[in-house]
Amino acid sequence: GIEVLEGKVQDMSKKGVFEPITVKKQIIKSATEAASMILKIDDVIASGKMKTPPMPPGGAPGGMYPGAGEY
Repeated sequence: GIEVLEGKVQDMSKKGVFEPITVKKQIIKSATEAASMILKIDDVIASGKMKTPPMPPGGAPGGMYPGAGEY
């Protein structure tokens, strides 16, 4: 572990400091959940940018341009 007061990596068992396995499991679970949420948010943002703008209203009926066929 890290000895905060000295700022060095030390063998914490020699200093009598022990972390229960439940603490380590919770740390891993929390980190996994945070990463998952970040990825989900990133997907939502990316999918919002991919949407194409709506098409403008259509022209004359039958696919003809305005004025076509008029004599």
